[in-house]
Amino acid sequence: MPQWRQAKQAADLLRLKLLPLDIRSREDVDAAFATARKRADALLVLDCGLFNALGTAVMLQSRIPAMYYLIEYAEAGGLMSYGRDLHESTGRSAWYVDRILRGSTPGELPIEQPTKFELVINMKTAKALGLTIPQSVLRRADEVIQ
Repeated sequence: MPQWRQAKQAADLLRLKLLPLDIRSREDVDAAFATARKRADALLVLDCGLFNALGTAVMLQSRIPAMYYLIEYAEAGGLMSYGRDLHESTGRSAWYVDRILRGSTPGELPIEQPTKFELVINMKTAKALGLTIPQSVLRRADEVIQ
C-alpha cells in the first residue's frame, strides 16, 4: 500500500513506531481496537473502503486520538482529518456519469485526482480526550470545530 509506505517513511523520520492493525472484516475490528488501546498512543486511519462501510461510530468508540483521511470523520467526532472533501469528489463524479451516459468511453475521460486538501480539527473531541492542540497546529487548520 502506497499510503502505508509513505506513513512508515514519515514515522521513521520522526522516530515513531507504527503498529499496523490488520482489519479485513467487521469481525476483526474489536480485536484490533483492543490492541490499539493497549499499545498505541494514536491512530492513523488510512484510506480504506472497510472503514467507510463501518462508519464513524466504530472508529470513534476506540477513544484513541485519531487522524482520518476524510473530512467527514472529523465532522462526525474524530479528532482530526487531513484529506479531500468527499462531497466535492462525489459531486465531481456526476460529471463522469453524465459524459458516459452521453456516449463517452470511460477510457477516453481524463483521470482526475483531488487538488484541494483540508486540515480539520475537532476541538470538542480534543477536550473530551483531554488533549491540548498546539496553537501552531490550530493556525494551520482550514477548519476548527468548536
